[in-house]
Amino acid sequence: MDRNTLYSGKVLVAGATGKTGQWVVRRLQHYGIPVRVMVRSAEKAKIFGGGVEIAVAHVQNESEVADALKGCDAVISALGSSSFFGEASPAEVDRDGVIRLADAAAAAGVKHFGLVSSIAVTKWFHPLNLFAGVLSMKHAAEEHIREVFSKNGRSYTIVRPGGLKDGEPLMHRLHVDQGDRLWNGWTNRSDVAELLVISLWNRKAGNKTFEVISEGEETQESLERYYDRLSQ
Repeated sequence: MDRNTLYSGKVLVAGATGKTGQWVVRRLQHYGIPVRVMVRSAEKAKIFGGGVEIAVAHVQNESEVADALKGCDAVISALGSSSFFGEASPAEVDRDGVIRLADAAAAAGVKHFGLVSSIAVTKWFHPLNLFAGVLSMKHAAEEHIREVFSKNGRSYTIVRPGGLKDGEPLMHRLHVDQGDRLWNGWTNRSDVAELLVISLWNRKAGNKTFEVISEGEETQESLERYYDRLSQ
């Protein structure tokens, strides 16, 4: 199939200037999918050149988020906190920010919501949760997305990667699991991005939450087959 016919809608990428968000944008562009990036300043969006639409919005501002979503058919959120306190904290970004984005997306008629989450989000005692309860905040956002986007003709895909690394996509064999049974492991950001972009057109990705870590080096022609391994 021609990659330019896989998905024809416009996708809003939240957290687009982060390392994972940048990979989401690149993979969308790879497939010829129209992209709008939601950024806190137009200056930050210069890293994308002229190949994307730019929406300046703070995730804490409902009206700015609503404006950013106009005309978009899907959202991929790579939002992530960077501070213990304030508007960049896990409570403000990983929980409240993602929830606000999801609600605004549903109100705007968005049909699919993809989210970068994390392994171990249900394990409050995991060491990662020492960062201001970030895992608990991510899990609360997940629960809200599952509630809002599993009805009224909407769908969601929540990817829970291990520790994130840089590297080209499709270079590793992946291990996918469900039920939050993985304690550690790592994943290339590019593969997380690829899995979420694929979810735009792969029906088996609809309403799925799953964990993913990388195994040995092994070139992959596509990551779509990993959705075949998930339970309904």
